[in-house]
Amino acid sequence: MGRKKLEIKRIENKSSRQVTFSKRRNGLIEKARQLSVLCDASVALLVVSASGKLYSFSSGDNLVKILDRYGKQHADDLKALDLQSKALSYGSHHELLELVESQLVDSSVDNASVDSLAQLEDHLETALSVTRARKTELMLKLVDSLKEKEKLLKRENQVLASQMEKNQHVGAEADNMEMSPGQISDSNLPVTLPLLN
Repeated sequence: MGRKKLEIKRIENKSSRQVTFSKRRNGLIEKARQLSVLCDASVALLVVSASGKLYSFSSGDNLVKILDRYGKQHADDLKALDLQSKALSYGSHHELLELVESQLVDSSVDNASVDSLAQLEDHLETALSVTRARKTELMLKLVDSLKEKEKLLKRENQVLASQMEKNQHVGAEADNMEMSPGQISDSNLPVTLPLLN
């Protein structure tokens, strides 16, 4: 008798959840070790439990070197993550823009300190970056939805083309059946003309 497939959802029983976490964590670490040995790859794995306890695994290079390499290669992604965290700390885009506007209205440029102007510039840059990131996210979602629509239309087009092909094939068979050899048709009958007196 085989194992039953476990539905992937949160385990409600705390002790069962902890046991599953420990087993799967150890299995994941073992798979990471196997990947590093089989493929001669540098693998880093970080797992944080629900209680906040950190588990890590690294092979080949040490964990810090692998994470540094990741940081260098994905600096743009990390910058976007930083912008998202800043956006979350400020609230919505609208709130962020209201904050900048209120600072512009409240302080006159003549009395503004360099620090307040620098802070205002940071807020503006953050608002601009967050707005651009949101715009990019919306555009990517739109592109994805258009790609899905294109796939659906292609499938529909293929179905319609196959239906047309079947209809043409059935129509051709019907025409062949009507005029098949050996059958008598009106055109094959001899024509007799009545005699005139």
